[in-house]
Amino acid sequence: MGGLAILARELGHDVSGTDANVYPPMSDFLRQHGIEIHEGYDTAPLGDGCDLVIIGNTLSRGNPAVEYVLNERIPYRSGPQWLSENVLQYRKVIAIAGTHGKTTTTSMAAWVLEQAGLSPGFLIGGVAENFGTSARLGESEFFVIEADEYDTAFFDKRSKFIHYCPTILVINNIEYDHADIFSNIEDILLEFRRLVAIIPENGTVIYRGDDPNIAELLETGCWSNTIPFSGDKANWSSCAKYPDHSVFEIIHNTERTTLHWDLLGEHNASNALAVAVMGDLLGIGINDTAKALKTFKSVKRRLEVLGEVNGIRVYDDFAHHPTAIATTLAALRAHVGEQRLIAVFEPRSNTMKMGVHSATLGQAFCDADLVYAFQPEALTWELADTFTGFSGRYEIQISVTDIVTALQAELRPGDHVVIMSNGGFGGIHQMILDALESKPG
Repeated sequence: MGGLAILARELGHDVSGTDANVYPPMSDFLRQHGIEIHEGYDTAPLGDGCDLVIIGNTLSRGNPAVEYVLNERIPYRSGPQWLSENVLQYRKVIAIAGTHGKTTTTSMAAWVLEQAGLSPGFLIGGVAENFGTSARLGESEFFVIEADEYDTAFFDKRSKFIHYCPTILVINNIEYDHADIFSNIEDILLEFRRLVAIIPENGTVIYRGDDPNIAELLETGCWSNTIPFSGDKANWSSCAKYPDHSVFEIIHNTERTTLHWDLLGEHNASNALAVAVMGDLLGIGINDTAKALKTFKSVKRRLEVLGEVNGIRVYDDFAHHPTAIATTLAALRAHVGEQRLIAVFEPRSNTMKMGVHSATLGQAFCDADLVYAFQPEALTWELADTFTGFSGRYEIQISVTDIVTALQAELRPGDHVVIMSNGGFGGIHQMILDALESKPG
């Protein structure tokens, strides 16, 4: 929604917005761009000459702002519908889909196109460091978009990505997630089938070739060109030169291109491989893609280094699914070696709160030496149950302040602390940095 606000502003509209809980980095970013933010759902801003309301998918009937819009007959749209009608209709859309890695891969794809001189438009679910923004209209026919399978709005229960009508679709992976709207993996695959069904015949689906759910998806019908990466049938693959994948090779047939970059992990190497396939499809050579990715800066909140205090490094990571947690920690473990790795975790996503992944969540932290897990008061299941069999140390805390106090006493030089939450986590990020600054020598 923040990105849509930026695009609407670029189109010349006066833009403001409301949300119940606006937190950094998007809150800071919007204010820097002069977009007024109203905390809560007071209806007053809507009655001040508002021409159109874009309603996000977290709002439903009973919300005072929604009721006011309907009662007063103010024109409204969902975000994806507005985007389709006002931005995407005449563009060549490159959509990046999948359960994990969408934000990072979309940012990579936009940066590769930018470095190739193609000046793409883009919409990303986070602030892309290379661009300093999450969205822009661009100056070419290309528009790169993060294609989310979550539903569109309370009045449109289709997945958002159905509105984007891409020419090129990248599918990185498909796993079960969003348990609040999908009952099982088949529900998710159904939405992806609907997406694949609208890719034009002269369009292309780029997909991870060793993902069984993607294989099942495409076996049920695909009318477009397909290019796999990774897997037995693909002529695109990668090979790690360093265990943490900070150096790896992109392999296409017999061509091998080495990439040195700042990102870590097999999952990011896979994201880069997908982007290399996209670039090749658009006439961008692999060497040029590697050169662009060498200067790529990761998205905020994706293993972002927040600071280093007294030899203790603190990271912020958006991971909110066991697979994302496991791949992030594995990448960091390969990078830091035997140094201690401490995870600080908040189960904030709707799926996490429902306990859908509780049976596998604990083992996702297997590369951590110590886990501090936050048990919110409203959580209806016990976090301690998921850590049965976990070989490392863990503590369940019911207070953010208690976590910070425990960390202040526990941490020592050489430690790496990863804060894992897709929300503000009660301001714990700055609290930890402040506590380390004041930690007795």
